[in-house]
Amino acid sequence: MCAAAARQGRGRALVAQADPHRPGCGVPAGRAFVSVAPEDPEDPGASRPGARPAQADAPREGRIRGWLRALLRLTSLRLRLVTVFALVALVAAVSVSGIAYWLNRDAVLTRAQNAALRDFRETLGEQASVLPEESSCGDYTGMAGAVARNTLDYQVVLRAEPAEGGRICTAESDPAVFAYAMVPDSLVEAVNDRRDGDGEAAYHLYWQRITVDGDPYLIGGTRVMGGGPTGYMYVSLAPERDDLNSLAWSLGIATALAVIGSVLLAQAAATMVLRPVQRLSDAAQRLGEGKLDTRLEVRGADELAELTRTFNRSVASLEQRVKDLSAREAASRRFVADMSHELRTPMTAITAMTEVLEDEVDNLDPMIAPAVQLVVSETRRLNDLVENLMEVTRFDAGTARMVLDEVDIADQVTACIDARAWLDAVELNADRGIIARLDPRRLDVILANLIGNALKHGGSPVSVTIREEAAAHGASTVLVEVADRGPGIPDEVLPHVFDRFYKASASRPRSDGSGLGLSIALENAHLHGGDISAHNAKDGGAVFTLRLPREPDLPERQPAGAESRPGGPAEGEPG
Repeated sequence: MCAAAARQGRGRALVAQADPHRPGCGVPAGRAFVSVAPEDPEDPGASRPGARPAQADAPREGRIRGWLRALLRLTSLRLRLVTVFALVALVAAVSVSGIAYWLNRDAVLTRAQNAALRDFRETLGEQASVLPEESSCGDYTGMAGAVARNTLDYQVVLRAEPAEGGRICTAESDPAVFAYAMVPDSLVEAVNDRRDGDGEAAYHLYWQRITVDGDPYLIGGTRVMGGGPTGYMYVSLAPERDDLNSLAWSLGIATALAVIGSVLLAQAAATMVLRPVQRLSDAAQRLGEGKLDTRLEVRGADELAELTRTFNRSVASLEQRVKDLSAREAASRRFVADMSHELRTPMTAITAMTEVLEDEVDNLDPMIAPAVQLVVSETRRLNDLVENLMEVTRFDAGTARMVLDEVDIADQVTACIDARAWLDAVELNADRGIIARLDPRRLDVILANLIGNALKHGGSPVSVTIREEAAAHGASTVLVEVADRGPGIPDEVLPHVFDRFYKASASRPRSDGSGLGLSIALENAHLHGGDISAHNAKDGGAVFTLRLPREPDLPERQPAGAESRPGGPAEGEPG
């Protein structure tokens, strides 16, 4: 009988995921039949109609990951730390919640399923034992009702197959709820499959989960041994599903609270970690402003404290080096200034004497005249060098002054060219009437250096172009471009053309100048609030561009007509 089969524990589970009963629940582990009925949505691994393939979401997921990476790159370190904390907490919370849910789900469904199947098997065996030997359909109907009444609120269908020639009897406890037609064919086939193996019962208990109108149900079936009827039970798993849904909501709320808590903790941790970093940033900013006495208080003994100590040691070393360099530079400037002033007085006398010799050169012995000419040229060069050095010291000391006046740029360029007899070697492209408020003498020094440099190293003709360029806030800028026809300036030399005492080649003749001309021109441009740039033209030759504002945004340090200090002679050679 059925009770014997129950005692042997030889039932089989008919489920897609091979979810067997535990030993002692009527169905041993290790065997499963593939179900053809719809699976419970709660069932792990169950397929869902209309679900999109994973490949369809791949492009969208790639875009989301790219957007997240870009967002993290563009945001602050604090937000990155908080985001990482939140993501780690989210992954951990979701993982723990997911594991807890699936473990509880398996336990809840297994417990409900085992209880229902065990109760059905025992009640079916008890009721089958009291059936008369020659049972009628009425007896089976009464038995179905009795089994349904004495079990855990489920419906029962009994199907009896009498001897040959008899009519098959189907007894249903509540046909409106559970009818034989609702039993899956696969379950019917498994239940009626006779097993004649050694040590095994002929028939076993099988079960299957199905979904009806969106609600999960459990159907189980077995056949009473000894020619008894086949019984099927039908019980709803909706209470268990509701319990699992409540559990899922609870876990979801717990996960959200965990993420929020982790964000708050991450914010607090980020503040603690980044506060010393912010202090270092502020100190570095003060250091960049020239406050070399900046120091930080060392707090604690961790890595950030060691970083603070290293910062303090580095700043102290930097401060000492800057002091040493400043002292050396100050001594060098004093030396140059003192030497220039000391040389100026004897150079005035020597220059006067050389002018006398130059006037008498025609009356001197022809053998002596070349020597006199050499003395005159070298004396002038030495005098120019002294004047340049004195001008450089004024720039460094910040004592250079300007005398501003309304200047026609084209007239000023023409005067510079005419004074140095460069009219045949220079092409002037300019419209008159471009007026700017500048220091005429310092502008002459700038122009003489740029044009003379182009003539000496680029060759004639030199092109000088003057134009006006609109600037921000309604102001305008005067541009003076000096272009030559030479080979241009080597790329490795371009960044250094305005450096002091720089020469493109150490083998250049000594008469090529001191290397201060372009440097002085640039300093004079800076005094006006302008600038000078250099580049090579595409068709060859070097181009120097002077930019000066028409109205310098600086105080007039001396009234018009006052005598200004020399602006430095024009060397006409590369700085």
